[in-house]
Amino acid sequence: MQSNENLAGISQSDEDIQRNKKNLSDLSFEVTQNQGTEPPFQNEYWDHKEEGVYVDIVSGEPLFLSYDKFDSGTGWPSFTKPITNEAIMEHVDHSLGMQRIEVCSKRAKSHLGHVFPDGPGPSGLRYCINSAALRFIPKNKLAESGYGDLVTLF
Repeated sequence: MQSNENLAGISQSDEDIQRNKKNLSDLSFEVTQNQGTEPPFQNEYWDHKEEGVYVDIVSGEPLFLSYDKFDSGTGWPSFTKPITNEAIMEHVDHSLGMQRIEVCSKRAKSHLGHVFPDGPGPSGLRYCINSAALRFIPKNKLAESGYGDLVTLF
């Protein structure tokens, strides 16, 4: 059994990740396991503004902070950067007759969305992420949810 400690110290075994995949909603499974895309403007976090951390719905890996989130006008949650580049993997995606960069979580290999070079700020990047691939942990619930180490990031 292989396990991994993420940034918050939460350990997920391979068995835990496989069990979590089986318990996903149909939409979350389609997005994270089959590289699907949820509808724009009809998803949980596209206009969400609460302070906290967005984690991988499968593994619980911390991925994005609320203060790196911005309104891109696309209808999907958009972020300027991940918490750490070690939490994600990027791959060239040639689907839909175009070349894009796919973003996946490193531990569970969940498809999250894509990164585009049209974002604000110094990086100029826009991580366009499906809400169905995320779970939100409010800032005031980080410690009780096992993400206490991340409180210092706010």
